[in-house]
Amino acid sequence: MLSKRRMILSVVSVPVVSLMLAACTQESTPSRSAPAPATTSSEESPSPLDAPSPLEAPSTTLPQGADPVSLDPNEFTTKVDNPYFPLEPGTRWTYAEADGKGNKLKVVVVVTTKTKEIANGITARVVRDTVTQDGAIVEDTFDWYAQDSEGNVWYLGENTAEFENGEISSREGSFEAGVDGALPGIIMPAEPEPGLKYRQEYYKGQAEDNGEVLSVDEMVDVAYGHFEDLVLEKNTITIEPRVLEYKLYAKDIGMILALGISGGGGREELVKIDQAPASAGTGPLGNPNP
Repeated sequence: MLSKRRMILSVVSVPVVSLMLAACTQESTPSRSAPAPATTSSEESPSPLDAPSPLEAPSTTLPQGADPVSLDPNEFTTKVDNPYFPLEPGTRWTYAEADGKGNKLKVVVVVTTKTKEIANGITARVVRDTVTQDGAIVEDTFDWYAQDSEGNVWYLGENTAEFENGEISSREGSFEAGVDGALPGIIMPAEPEPGLKYRQEYYKGQAEDNGEVLSVDEMVDVAYGHFEDLVLEKNTITIEPRVLEYKLYAKDIGMILALGISGGGGREELVKIDQAPASAGTGPLGNPNP
């Protein structure tokens, strides 16, 4: 689910991302993670041959490309408690974003108290994602998520709008699983592990996003603090092969950093988490409420 403002790939390798993340850690920020364990002796250290190769695909099967899925609504819940993508109603994340053109944006994501029954029969939690520039809304979205019985968080669609001069200029990217051939995808696996690949969303010719877990032991500094043991995810778009984005997720928090590598560039980092009023995010597109 890469919105147009976040489309950010040429062919780069994980070491390149590691260098970018290392650069992020040079600034001193408050620590929000447990101290690293003491180093073990060489006799206690496992052999490198025992460690799984990041190129080996895990055995877990998740939806790919345009593959159809048969989902039982009874196996889903709006209580999303996946540790890397928790959606507790009332939680509000605020991000600072600098896009590829140097524009400074504010992104506010609120887990609302609202739910929505999707066309495929699953009831989803409604999350509001609002982007402003100099106080004016430039993009506003209702995202729909639900968690299955195994702990995978599914992305079931979005109702989105872009704005110019206070008026809706585009509804491109909106889709609902079960409508016009649109399919749901995975936004966060139950157990992220290197090599795990999955479809994030599929609406032919309009929304064909993919995710891949690259590692689960990254660390980085952002405005909100220092984090370790992060999940690093690679995001691509099948219909826009030059677009690449990397995202970092922290346990019990969610996304803390997104880095645009190609296709537009940009950086989005977490600056604040707080509790929103009950009415937050419940207004119509263009009027999200406080």
